[in-house]
Amino acid sequence: MPAVNVNPQIEASWKKALAGEFKKPYFSSIKSFLLEEKQKNKTIFPPGKLIFNAFEHCPFDKVKVVIIGQDPYHGPGQAHGLCFSVPIGIKPPPSLINIYKELQQDVGVTPPSHGNLEKWARQGILLLNSSLTVQAHQAFSHSKIGWQTFTDSVIKKINDEKKGIIFILWGRPAQEKGKFIDTFAHHVLKSVHPSPLSAHRGFFGCRHFSKTNELLVQMGKSPIDWQIE
Repeated sequence: MPAVNVNPQIEASWKKALAGEFKKPYFSSIKSFLLEEKQKNKTIFPPGKLIFNAFEHCPFDKVKVVIIGQDPYHGPGQAHGLCFSVPIGIKPPPSLINIYKELQQDVGVTPPSHGNLEKWARQGILLLNSSLTVQAHQAFSHSKIGWQTFTDSVIKKINDEKKGIIFILWGRPAQEKGKFIDTFAHHVLKSVHPSPLSAHRGFFGCRHFSKTNELLVQMGKSPIDWQIE
């Protein structure tokens, strides 16, 4: 993984919006850490070219909705840079299966056979993990290397330069990002995480998908087609 070269691969509008972040010492530290881990033959997910995949599929000027995850999936082949999403051919993880269950109950979406959420991203949903990399089989292993500072800055940039964005915050780590969101300028939907450990405590029945579309229509924006083929 060419970790030292990750920042040139970010989508152009985001590269411009976040240019200042790439020059800060903490970001240099992230790149150095990833390169050192690679030199130690440690496996890092997602592959280097997919670290900024969420931005690639949802340019800055297209963002309408932000869903915040935790860190990438840490099993082989799962992570591809979009929170909760897995590539076609990889079995949907339990949290995503619960998301599909709520989708079906809320808006009648038929659960797809795969877990690739790129269609959502292309419609203006930034599927942002709080940390953008993880060591294989080690959940939260990169949560303190600087990614939190970077993704905080992403949220601040969206908050400061846009209006009427819908932020969907599932679980405590995502909700901690809420402190950077002006609730007078934006909309915030909160619930517990869709994990099997917590989904029954408020995720099921939250109706965030229909509520998102109601808000988008109220603002004169096109609703999201949640159906994944």
